[in-house]
Amino acid sequence: MKLIVGLGNPGKQYAHTRHNVGFMVLDELRGKLHEYGINGWELSKKFNAEVCGCTINGNKIVLAKPMTFMNASGEAVQLISHFYHLTHDDLIIVHDDKDIKLGEIKIQKEKNHAGHNGVKSIIEHIGGKDFVRVRIGIAPEDPSKIKDTAEFVLKKFGLFEKKHLSSVVDRATEEIMTHIQ
Repeated sequence: MKLIVGLGNPGKQYAHTRHNVGFMVLDELRGKLHEYGINGWELSKKFNAEVCGCTINGNKIVLAKPMTFMNASGEAVQLISHFYHLTHDDLIIVHDDKDIKLGEIKIQKEKNHAGHNGVKSIIEHIGGKDFVRVRIGIAPEDPSKIKDTAEFVLKKFGLFEKKHLSSVVDRATEEIMTHIQ
């Protein structure tokens, strides 16, 4: 089984912000999994997350978007992981990264949270960092332009950035598909 968690914040006011790239990738991934009979997003009060799932080649795939807000993402990940008796190897976490240029992706395992509060929450709640992270770059060409991190990640993408965003979301989705097929 694989649990793929996209990090973001619930609510329309956050829908198209940099911090919600994880949600955007999961929405795109759900579309790609249509051919496998994936169901629609359902709000699970038990997990405090929107979830959907399907089976690929006999392996259960669950997608989750925590509704806990970014800084408490670990709560939902822990609930889902315990329910399905998952190991850290079963987890793929998709999130924004202000230290990577917009348009770039890094897939890593066993890395520290590097100041990302959503990842920090997950590490604290599941008791380890040995899971796959799909880090989606959101940094501007000139990173010195980021004066206030919280303000930056909660802003919507500009018109120029949206072109890069679409491409990186597609690439991230394809990378995840190779991990679950």
